Amino acid sequence: MMVVIILAAMAFAIFEPIQVLPRMRLAPGFALTDQSGEPFSSEVARGTVTLYTFATTGCDEQCETVSDTMRDVQRRVEAEVDMGSSEFALVTVALDPTDSEALAVAAAEAGADGQTWRWVGSDDEAAIRRTVGTGFQRFFETADDGSIRYDPSFVLVDGNGVVRGDYRYSTLANDGEKLSRHVAILAEEIRNATGATAVAYEAAHLFLCYP
Repeated sequence: MMVVIILAAMAFAIFEPIQVLPRMRLAPGFALTDQSGEPFSSEVARGTVTLYTFATTGCDEQCETVSDTMRDVQRRVEAEVDMGSSEFALVTVALDPTDSEALAVAAAEAGADGQTWRWVGSDDEAAIRRTVGTGFQRFFETADDGSIRYDPSFVLVDGNGVVRGDYRYSTLANDGEKLSRHVAILAEEIRNATGATAVAYEAAHLFLCYP
C-alpha cells in the first residue's frame, strides 16, 4: 500500500494532480421540518451531496442574494455536472422559528421546488440554535428590533455526512460557478474513487490536493 501511495505521489509531481475537497468535519445531526410539513433530518440527507445555506423566512436583501446563488448553483449542476449515481440537493435552513406555512411561502418566493431544493426549519428556537450555531458553526443573533443578523454562507456536505466545503461571503460564497465546480470535484471523486483508483484519491487527500 505504501509503495502505491509513493508512486501516486510521484505521479502528482509529473502529471496534473487529482483534486479533492478536504474532509473538514462531521456535519451535525438534526431533525427539522420542510416546507411541505414533512420531517427532514440529517438521516434523510444521507447518501446525497447537499449544499446548505441559512436565511430568514422574511427574506431580506442578504437572503435574496443567497437565493440567487442557490438558483445559479442548481442550474449549473443540473446542466454541467455528472453526478453519476449520486443525488444532489440544496437546503436552506430558516434562522427564525417558523412553521411549514411560512417555509412554503419563503420557498415559493425563492424558487425552491421542494424536491431538489427545500426550505427547512422549526418552531423551536433552541433546535435552530443547536443545528445552525453549534452544529453548522454559523453565528447569528436576534437584534433588539426582532430582526436576525447573520453572515450569508454555504456548507457542502457529502453523502457520508462529512463537511467538504465551508464558504463565507468574505471568500467565495457568492460565486455560483466556484460552488458548482466544487460539487463537480466531489461528484468526480464519488464516481471514481473505487478499486485501485481509490488509493490515488486517498493520496490526493494525504498530499492536500485541494482546488
